[in-house]
Amino acid sequence: MTRLMPVLSAALLVASAAVAPADEWGSIKGKFVFGGDPPTASELKADKDVEVCGKHKLLAEELIVGGDKGIANVVVFVRDKDVKVSPEAAKAAAAKVELDNANCRFEPHVTFVQVGQELVVKNSDTVGHNSNIATIKNPPSNNLIPAGGTASLKFASDEAIPAQVTCNIHPWMKGWLLVRPNPYAAVSKADGTFEIEDLPVGELELQFWHEKAGYLGEMSIGGKAEKASKGRKKVTVAAGGTDLGEIVLAPAVFQK
Repeated sequence: MTRLMPVLSAALLVASAAVAPADEWGSIKGKFVFGGDPPTASELKADKDVEVCGKHKLLAEELIVGGDKGIANVVVFVRDKDVKVSPEAAKAAAAKVELDNANCRFEPHVTFVQVGQELVVKNSDTVGHNSNIATIKNPPSNNLIPAGGTASLKFASDEAIPAQVTCNIHPWMKGWLLVRPNPYAAVSKADGTFEIEDLPVGELELQFWHEKAGYLGEMSIGGKAEKASKGRKKVTVAAGGTDLGEIVLAPAVFQK
């Protein structure tokens, strides 16, 4: 009987491992909505390389609100430092992220890249640009990129907030770069919607930021007014996904 004990113990361990619960993953989505009459973006004047840049209708992009009141370019990211990353979400780190100098503006206006992920800064225009990325924890970079050229960058540390991207040659050009330690971040689309997929099920802390408002400290979710210190909000990720619905931001939020 004594000789059977090690065998039985090993069998029990194998059996318990076989029935151990698998990790569960879910998503978070929502839509940022402007709580007033949508503002009109002002037109910018191209006073350098006018023969190229003057051909494009350039608009101020610090607050873009669509006809349906959706707010573009709101940054959402998971603040938890040791969040578990799903195998599917981890695949994103191997892909290159592109930031283009196109039509004398930055495309996209807000770019998201992970620590260690390759960022390729392109120039699709027929004039030279420089992309001045004002990171704080990472050494700032200022690459002169000729027409049709590229520059490749990687970042060793995450940044607490997006870093501003400018072009010293064309001063109206402005964008932002978000550098995070994991794939759990999103930038709201032109219609105000965002989604972060393959999150671990359970409670997580999100952080909201917008270039004109800074951290979003006041909002209305599901018709209920909420305050979020430094834009932080705890949410529960359900296995079937969590929909925050409309996140309404009052005009006063953008007047600071």
